[in-house]
Amino acid sequence: MRFERRDSVPPALTVLAPICAVLAALVIAGGLIALAGRNPVTAYGLILQGAFGSRLGLTETLTRATPLILTGLAAAVAFRARLWNIGGEGQFYMGALAVPAIGLLPFVAGAPAPIAILICLIAGALAGMVLLLGPVILKLRFGVDEVVTTLLLNFVVVLFVSMMIEGALKDPLAFGWPQSVPVPPAAELPQLVDRTRLHAGLLIALALPLGVWWLQSRTVFGLQSRAAGLNARAAAFAGVPLARTLMLVACLSGGLAGLAGAIEVMGVKGYVTTDLSPNYGYAGIVIAMLAHLHPLGVIAAALFSAVMFVGADSMSRALGVPSYIADVIVALSLLTMLVAIFLTQYRVRR
Repeated sequence: MRFERRDSVPPALTVLAPICAVLAALVIAGGLIALAGRNPVTAYGLILQGAFGSRLGLTETLTRATPLILTGLAAAVAFRARLWNIGGEGQFYMGALAVPAIGLLPFVAGAPAPIAILICLIAGALAGMVLLLGPVILKLRFGVDEVVTTLLLNFVVVLFVSMMIEGALKDPLAFGWPQSVPVPPAAELPQLVDRTRLHAGLLIALALPLGVWWLQSRTVFGLQSRAAGLNARAAAFAGVPLARTLMLVACLSGGLAGLAGAIEVMGVKGYVTTDLSPNYGYAGIVIAMLAHLHPLGVIAAALFSAVMFVGADSMSRALGVPSYIADVIVALSLLTMLVAIFLTQYRVRR
């Protein structure tokens, strides 16, 4: 048996690959649930009921999906150009920290709500963008592996955030609890549904994949970034300015991850702590792979992950199965997706 590379990938195979990968992951995870002595069908039914069966569950699912869409999109944009940005977690925190930092400025705190919100969103995106530009410059100038630098920066940034919320940005009214000063009231994102946590950041998160899809499919920059991802040497030979393209991709990717942090702190938490993110940045990598790096597929992949995370809590309470099964399902989805991507590019021959 041998694997033979396909000359071209059929569009139907591209669409079916993520669906089959998710189904395979659910079957495997169902086996694990059965080994725990529980009915997998009942467990999955409880997950769906927990995620969609009530007003609170549905809004919590969409609230959880909001940062996942943006971090997944950030990873997908970078990976498509073969810029391996593993630092989404750090960029998320930098974007979040930028909001209370700039909110201390009088002209932001006293500005009308639309202007204050816009300034804080831009600040969050710029913070994430700047954090990623450093590793990209090191890659272009000295050939430093961006996987290592972006990954290590995640830990550096969390320590930096801890230092800031214990120091310059510490909330004096928090009774010693390590948290930043609150977001200015004018910069808080409006709620979409009363008495829930669902906020207007969801609309931004749904609009940006459309914008990125248009950018990648309808502009010269999109063509150049895809060419750089397919074959950098051939793209350079064809006249694509690789350095400038990678810098622009880094700005877009880091900006999206930073925006995710800004929106999370402006829409949900209201202040920054070191546990603001339950690994949204790392989950974005999984979501990007599940979406096959397609901007619109990121929305579906993020919703799938959000359903698993939110619904698993209900399932855990009802059946006694650990809620970590959601992490297992998402991780299995990534593994099966990698196999599916491989099989879309290669056919099996005897």
